[in-house]
Amino acid sequence: MIVNVVEATIHSKIVYVGPAMSGKTTTLKVLSEYYREKVINDFLSIENTSGRTLYFDYLLMYFRNRKYSLKTHIYSTTGQDFYAVTRPDTIRNLDGIVFVADSAKNALIRNITSWKELEIYLGTNFIIIPKVIVFNKQDLEEKFDKRLFLNAIKVHKYRNLDLMDSVAVEKEGVVPTFRKILKLILENSESLNSEENKVNNTYLDGKKESLLNF
Repeated sequence: MIVNVVEATIHSKIVYVGPAMSGKTTTLKVLSEYYREKVINDFLSIENTSGRTLYFDYLLMYFRNRKYSLKTHIYSTTGQDFYAVTRPDTIRNLDGIVFVADSAKNALIRNITSWKELEIYLGTNFIIIPKVIVFNKQDLEEKFDKRLFLNAIKVHKYRNLDLMDSVAVEKEGVVPTFRKILKLILENSESLNSEENKVNNTYLDGKKESLLNF
């Protein structure tokens, strides 16, 4: 996170990751529609001819309160193994992660593999980076038991982590997940802890003007 005290501007970077076809691009499209008055750029998606992400999706949103402007840079990584070499570039210097898990029963191993890949990319920092695991496709009849995934990744060793559910194609759970990761980032950013630069929960709990105008 970059804080410019002089200009009262905050830049944050959120990356949506997960296996191929888990719903990352759909999720960002839902966000761009819901927050269309906050979106600065046209939704950018670099896809192949079948509509699957080759490199990344990108969305830039702008929020402000009476004290700060917040520019949130939102990316999703490609889930295609053929383009895996592009993922490290996309996740570099991130402030928070949303792991979009495919809840289909036959996708359990792909989810675990995708998570383990993040561990390799981010190293020990992954333990403390703010993150939300959102189990997408909760409308499916055949879903894996979440506990199998959580046990496989040893979820209890992670800090700054929350769990959510979504059905992105029905626009369910997408916005609450975004709010959750942004709140985790603001709560856990060391760069915002000093009194001089303080941006804390009082901007998110309704007692003062909301930073995000939710």
